[in-house]
Amino acid sequence: MSPAHGTAPSLGGRCRGRRHRAPGTMPALRPLVKPKIVKKRTKKFIRHQSDRYVKIKRNWRKPRGIDNRVRRRFKGQILMPNIGYGSNKKTKHMLPTGFRKFLVHNVKELEVLMMSNKSYCAEIAHNVSSKNRKIIVERAAQLAIKITNPNARLRSEENE
Repeated sequence: MSPAHGTAPSLGGRCRGRRHRAPGTMPALRPLVKPKIVKKRTKKFIRHQSDRYVKIKRNWRKPRGIDNRVRRRFKGQILMPNIGYGSNKKTKHMLPTGFRKFLVHNVKELEVLMMSNKSYCAEIAHNVSSKNRKIIVERAAQLAIKITNPNARLRSEENE
């Protein structure tokens, strides 16, 4: 803030939405292009009459009855999923950061992303050991590849 608005800015206050790097860390990796991701529908499609009966779960099932109002698309009924709700081809499977995920099990698979680190980010598979996770995270930092889950399964140093 300027002195005209009250007090001068303090260094110890809350940062207004900006994330500040700790000294000695790498800058945030950014995608080459970050288009605006448009979701045509964010609500889930629910199963017909799932609100009426507990035994009918909310997960979508296509109605197949000959007289079914939903299948016949009557006005005021729940909507059925169809191809028109599909995502734009350019932004399909894109994360809000602008990257696309690539599942990695070892360091060799990580090096596939070396040339496309501006459009793809790595996600370490759930069955990778914590020892191998550390190796993958270190190698990704060298190759400037973003990892979506770098802190998963990391133990604190005091336990070791």
